Amino acid sequence: MPTITTYPGVYVEEIPSSARTITTVTTSVTAFVGHTKRGPLNTPVRITSFADFEQRFGGLTRRSAVGYAVHQFFANGGRVAVVVRTAQRGSGEAACVKLLSEDEREDCPVLAVHAKEPGVWGNGLHVTVDHDTADPEQTFNLRVSDSRGGAHEVFTGLSLDREHGRCAETVINSGSALIRVEILDEGRPAASGTVSEEFGEEFPDLDVELTACIGDVERDFTLHDPDQDGPAPTTLVELALLLERKLRATPDAPGKRGFADAEVVAFGRRLQIVAGSTDPDDEIRFSGECAGDLGLDETVNAPVFVLEGGADGDPPGPRDLIGDPTAKTGIQALRDMHDVNLLALPELADYESAGDIVSVVSAADRLCRERRIFQLVDAPSAWGGVDAVRAGISAFDPVRSDHAGLYFPHLQLPDPLTGRLRSFPPCGAVAGVIARTDGERGVWKAPAGTEAKVFGVRSLSVQLSDRENGLLNPLGVNCLRTFPVVGPLVWGSRTLAGAESADSEWKYLPVRRLALHVEESLRRGLQWAVFEPNNDQLWQQIRLNASGFLHGLFQHGAFQGRTPREAYFVKCDSDTTGEADVERGVVNVVVGIAPVKPAEFVVVTIQQMTGQPEV
Repeated sequence: MPTITTYPGVYVEEIPSSARTITTVTTSVTAFVGHTKRGPLNTPVRITSFADFEQRFGGLTRRSAVGYAVHQFFANGGRVAVVVRTAQRGSGEAACVKLLSEDEREDCPVLAVHAKEPGVWGNGLHVTVDHDTADPEQTFNLRVSDSRGGAHEVFTGLSLDREHGRCAETVINSGSALIRVEILDEGRPAASGTVSEEFGEEFPDLDVELTACIGDVERDFTLHDPDQDGPAPTTLVELALLLERKLRATPDAPGKRGFADAEVVAFGRRLQIVAGSTDPDDEIRFSGECAGDLGLDETVNAPVFVLEGGADGDPPGPRDLIGDPTAKTGIQALRDMHDVNLLALPELADYESAGDIVSVVSAADRLCRERRIFQLVDAPSAWGGVDAVRAGISAFDPVRSDHAGLYFPHLQLPDPLTGRLRSFPPCGAVAGVIARTDGERGVWKAPAGTEAKVFGVRSLSVQLSDRENGLLNPLGVNCLRTFPVVGPLVWGSRTLAGAESADSEWKYLPVRRLALHVEESLRRGLQWAVFEPNNDQLWQQIRLNASGFLHGLFQHGAFQGRTPREAYFVKCDSDTTGEADVERGVVNVVVGIAPVKPAEFVVVTIQQMTGQPEV
């Protein structure tokens, strides 16, 4: 907008820059898809450490290759991972408990509490209910704790009325990471533990002997002793504190703390007494005539309501891993995820059928091409030597993709669960090495060589010689080798299309990944151009922005050439975008790069000189 001049003098006008910075996208965020102990099914979850994986997916289990792969990923330099839990269709159950109404009709459960996710882990969830709320006759509080993981959640002032502002379904299902609930009937769930009758304005005689029982343990005590306890309680809260103190002073059975950690809460005109135990059989019962006079034999429930019936389910088969694009299950769950650069399917290595492996790799390759992801393929566990690799590699001919790389052999390292040496597919560790290399050197550096050390590995399942490595490298198999002093290394950096017979321009993994990085960065960085006027000014801005991005990569050593002209070009003008393109709303940008290729073979020629050199 032109400056409006009204007085003689100097006017300053700010003009927006036509240069827009194109930010580089991530290069090494790795997606792991497969079976885990717990976690949401077919839902991508981003994590930044193995501690995150333990908290969200339950940690390591011998039934899950994914857990070990994630562990090795972070141990080797990985920074960000995405985990998708899958299971065999129809297997796995979420643990559940149904809470009865407070009038304890056996045929009238009012609230079903389910573990948030399927799995045995849900059998460790305990729920307690109390009525100590602002409206103790209508609402309730619900607490849930994970006895195995230590997590706790509290939800207060709940109602089973769907019109209520604190409806249990709405509050819990939107706020809990442990459970979900389903209202089954109207009413209110019974409170945990022992609930008294309503007390009147005046208390009955409290200087009485009470008998309290937990299981087979029976203890007698005086509720109120004027000589030791002072004046008698005059409020329900004071009575609750007195009874709690007396119970906690009562000896427990060996190894138990039902009395020692007992809690007594006053709500409305009632008392709730809960044993300090997570054993549902540890009910506190009061007996005798005095208990009846105090109304302490009214309602007796378990101290906790335990969720049961959880089952992990079976590891996914090929169809489960491939998933459904419409339902977005299996690997298809990654379709809506941004910034996923690598894909690892560690369970494939143990499939007995090569056809099953190839079918999953093929489906994953289609996804990788659409989403610009590179797939790390593990050699089958059955490949026990070089001859087995040479005999079996032909099975991968249908998936000779430049969006995938095959790694052999497997890793030998101690199982963190048992301490015993085990074989593991290498994809997790290799993904970590790639992430470390990207961070230290850049995506254009081959994640192989003496810097590509695999940490934590004791040995390899197959020890390869130079000659054996030379037989596999031309087949597009990336080998892992053990060398003196430095130890296990990644010693190959080809794509599956990198076999000598394929003669692919995307032979090398860093070249392919650099191109994917440039493509995705430009795709996102040029979004601003959509709906802009399709003219010379737009074309000039596109050239400026794209050239600025590529020049930054050139300065970091991503391209060949001594000058920018030799390293890259960006063409966007009337030659690339003709009148017909303009009429169709199309602008064409042609980008060329000269990527640095790895020095795969270093040849040193030595000549022996005769005579004395001149000085």
